Amino acid sequence: MTAPHQPIDIREYPRPDLPPGSALLRTSSSEVCGTDVHLWHGRLAGVPYPIIPGHVSAGVIDAVRGPLTGIDGAPIREGDAVVFFDVHRTCGRCRACTVHRTPTRCSARRVYGITDPAAEGLFGGWAQAIFLEPGVGLARLPDTVSVDDYIGAGCGLLTAVHIAERAGIRLGDTIVVQGAGAVGLSAVALARLAGASLVIAIGAPDARLRLAERMGADIALDLAATSEAERLDQVRAVTHGEGADIVIEAAGSAAAIGEGLNLARDGGRYVIAGHYTDVGTSAINAHWQINRKHLDIRGCWGSEARHFLRALSILERHAASIPWREIGARRYGLRQLDAALADAEAMRIPKALVDPWV
Repeated sequence: MTAPHQPIDIREYPRPDLPPGSALLRTSSSEVCGTDVHLWHGRLAGVPYPIIPGHVSAGVIDAVRGPLTGIDGAPIREGDAVVFFDVHRTCGRCRACTVHRTPTRCSARRVYGITDPAAEGLFGGWAQAIFLEPGVGLARLPDTVSVDDYIGAGCGLLTAVHIAERAGIRLGDTIVVQGAGAVGLSAVALARLAGASLVIAIGAPDARLRLAERMGADIALDLAATSEAERLDQVRAVTHGEGADIVIEAAGSAAAIGEGLNLARDGGRYVIAGHYTDVGTSAINAHWQINRKHLDIRGCWGSEARHFLRALSILERHAASIPWREIGARRYGLRQLDAALADAEAMRIPKALVDPWV
């Protein structure tokens, strides 16, 4: 990706020399997610174009230099099918890392496929090989989890694990999820697994809402077919007139915030996770929608290594029964990535899969 709004360029790179503790991954699959569309639109600050996008990927270890140990303590060898945590550097010394314990806000944070310039090498998944530098959080892909399961879930599942943590979901909670993209669909699934008594998904188009039902939503409300007032009435009708215990914003829409605050009950919780870029100002009334309601509002930015490992454990146990693989709706080769971005931008599919060998 040479610059925002430019066609994807195909380039060749030399096979990298591997320093001790590093590996070369033969890429099996990567993803085109909402973040990649934001990168294409130029809506993320500080991106060092040109870059090789693709921050969630899976593959087979092609070469290793020296002993290599997974994040779970297991040895990693050539020929192993592995996945890795995309955040490959935080400083571990700044106030964000050490005092506030918010490493997602570390100013030295580096993320595969987003913050690494292409001039530094193979640091993105839209490629036939990925350089795994020393210290990257690796894990073998469980035998019961296919590559399509993992990439279909992708960064949306890791974010949803963080959302569930921030939301503090309790048994019997009623939960509304705003947005039926990759993050929202995984948030629906985790709300159900966490013991919610009622899960309501709000989004569009209809195909995504049908998938949301298969992921665990009891009710799916179509943004295109209902008004905000109608959605509020329907949520209150099934929550004893109160509203939801927890509302999760995974839509990335400025308008969603005002509506989400209204959908939460007095004393409820609202987790905002979809505003990864600046989509403008949301109109709210702090008295009526927040303070008088005694509402707890929590932001959720990125993910950490523990969310990566928990996501793998969830997939190992539930990938056979929850259709994460269907979020990855279509496969594209490296020379089809302009079409993949266009399809993702137009919401024709929840997520595109990248097969660099097509």
